Amino acid sequence: MACLSRPYAVRVDVLGDVLALAQVDASLMATFDARAPWAIELPARHGATFHAVVAGTCWFTADGAPARQLAPGDLVLLPAGARHQLSTHPGLPTRRFDEDLKRSLIRPDGELVLDGPGARTRILCAGYHYATDIPHPVLGLLPPVLHVATAQPESGPWLRTVLDLLAHETRSRAATGSGTAALRLLDLLLIHVVRAWLDTKGDTMDASWLRGLRDPLTARVLAVLHERPGHDWTLDTLAAKVNVSRATLARRFTHHVGEPPLTYLTRWRLDVAARKLRDTTLPVAAIAHDVGYTSEFAFNRAFTRTHGQPPGRYRRHATTKG
Repeated sequence: MACLSRPYAVRVDVLGDVLALAQVDASLMATFDARAPWAIELPARHGATFHAVVAGTCWFTADGAPARQLAPGDLVLLPAGARHQLSTHPGLPTRRFDEDLKRSLIRPDGELVLDGPGARTRILCAGYHYATDIPHPVLGLLPPVLHVATAQPESGPWLRTVLDLLAHETRSRAATGSGTAALRLLDLLLIHVVRAWLDTKGDTMDASWLRGLRDPLTARVLAVLHERPGHDWTLDTLAAKVNVSRATLARRFTHHVGEPPLTYLTRWRLDVAARKLRDTTLPVAAIAHDVGYTSEFAFNRAFTRTHGQPPGRYRRHATTKG
């Protein structure tokens, strides 16, 4: 197996950390098998929406932007679930895709069929859900629409492989484990789509930890902080760890991420703590220690300032919602 370069391997680790912490849940919404002419409108939804064309072509329009044609292997991700249309041609009257339409068209095998006399198009449609109402730490940083083509020379072959596997699993719904496999592939596909977008368009985004993954030094620093969030890091020890000066570290990290390294570390520690409060029964004092706080009082104060409520109340609310 070929080795990944150091910056690229770091990028995957940090991105995976944040996605895992945010608890993104994937779900297959529908598999469209449509014959022209057809046009549907998909309403806005909480969470992200994803479409991948596996056969034929269609036109995609979102929020009044110019229509764009999608070919086999094209993927679009709407991180905020914006309202959009899919159609055989731009300008056709649309049918609203709601539960009534879905129930009336879906077949026993799970296919959602739009009959017509014309050319056939097949589209995989999925959603990504997250529980909180605050902006998602990955999806909230992305533009309203990501359009990625598997024809890209760098990331395209990997995307195409995952997409082919996903298409196979959706065609084999009766096979043992096909539903679980499809959901795992959707998780993997989200990572590959974000990586492909970072490779081609990431330099256009505002300063954030996600843009920081494109810079080798900043990516190494992010990986160090994610690997050992509870360590007693200072700017000096962090700079020594990545073999640069304090000034270079502070300047590069702040330029790409939009905040100094230790400010980012504090926020990441509290995000890790929130996950531990939701998913474990560890005492608050133990969680505080794990994420680098020597004083439970200081941890409680920092957590309340960031999350709007003290750790104990946050845990009770999370347990009730779950």
